[in-house]
Order: sequence, then structure tokens, then C-alpha cells
Amino acid sequence: MDINYMDFYSYSTRFPGPQLPPSPPRPPGGLPTPSPQQAPTSPPPAFIPAQQTATPFAVDPGAISLCLFRNTFIWLRNGSSFWYFPIFVGPRSVAGFRWNGRFWTIFGVDTRQIVSFTCF
Repeated sequence: MDINYMDFYSYSTRFPGPQLPPSPPRPPGGLPTPSPQQAPTSPPPAFIPAQQTATPFAVDPGAISLCLFRNTFIWLRNGSSFWYFPIFVGPRSVAGFRWNGRFWTIFGVDTRQIVSFTCF
């Protein structure tokens, strides 16, 4: 009795399975590619909140992640402060949209540069 068996490797070579299209390239650092749909559609509140007690060390990513997709006011170590709309929080950075007084622009910041923040 002569039975021809096709081994696993020859089978997988002949039938490689579904071919998926390549995924689009991602920006360096693994940050998501922002899309215009994620930007806020209206300006931030018209007031500037009072600054909370400053933290001596870097801002905890877990704390600022509670502000994702919310209007957030940020104070930086260099003295800058502005309205921000975070859409991504990484281990050491936050990405989102910064209000420049007229419109939202994409902006990323190292969490070690944030002195304090408050979100609404």
C-alpha cells in the first residue's frame, strides 16, 4: 500500500494563507496618527483656571490619562500655560491638541515638563 503524505512544510508553502495588505506607516515612537476627527470641534472654555499645587517631579501618566479627550489646562516648567486636549498618554509623553488662541494645533509634550494640570 503506497500512500503519499504531504508534509506540513510543503502544504504551507503551497497554501500560504490569506495575504493581508501592509499596514500604513506609523510615526516614530509608536504614537497614533492623529486624525482631524479627534480634534475638538469648539474652542476651550474662555477662562483660565487657578493653578493647583505644583508637583516637584514628573506628572504621573496615570493621573493625566484621566483627562483624555477633555479640555485640560496645562502649566509647563518653562512658564508656558495653555488649553490642551490630550488624545494619547504614553509612559513619558502626552499627545493631543493645543489651543493657540484661534484654533487647535497638534502638540506633544514630555510629562517631565508639566508642572501641573487640571481638566474639565
